[in-house]
Amino acid sequence: MPADSPAARHSRRDLRIFNRSLGASRWWRQTLPTVRRELSADAQGLDLGAGDGEVARAHGFHALDIAPPPPDWPATLTWHHADITTFDAWPNYPLVCANLFLHHFSTATLGEIGARLDQHARIIVACEPWRARVFQSGFAALCFAIRAHAVSRHDGHVSIAAGFRGDELPRLLGLSAARWHCTVRHHPLGTYRLVARRLPA
Repeated sequence: MPADSPAARHSRRDLRIFNRSLGASRWWRQTLPTVRRELSADAQGLDLGAGDGEVARAHGFHALDIAPPPPDWPATLTWHHADITTFDAWPNYPLVCANLFLHHFSTATLGEIGARLDQHARIIVACEPWRARVFQSGFAALCFAIRAHAVSRHDGHVSIAAGFRGDELPRLLGLSAARWHCTVRHHPLGTYRLVARRLPA
């Protein structure tokens, strides 16, 4: 749907509430500054599927999204208006994050994205849905409480069903244990959190 449609605007509002309610916003605030300090001072970060740019803007990351940038996007940060499958500026970004984005892709496409990350990234941070039936009921209750848009309700249920658990995400991305140290946490409110660090050569 068009990025400026009422449904899209309402859905972005819902997503911001979901991030806060599920503890994701707090986790990003704690995690991204910590991992960024592990890299050089001038290392640039890239937010995949940046949406309304909330995470990228808060942490000074550049953004990649198939939608155009929001009207108030800072001129100091690059917004790559592009499809992730044809994006070619990976070498510029040793730190890559993704918030509720990677679960949208097929196994084959995750493998393609992972091959690019494996080649160029040094740290990968992702927060995705935890695939568990119990969270479907909890999500329905949250949608009712915040008067979520029908699009948000539908997308959320589909997203939970398409989420990850265990070592699925690093395995689908092709992040081998010989090259990457991957830490996965399952948050009790329903998010799946991955921090992957490239091992020294």
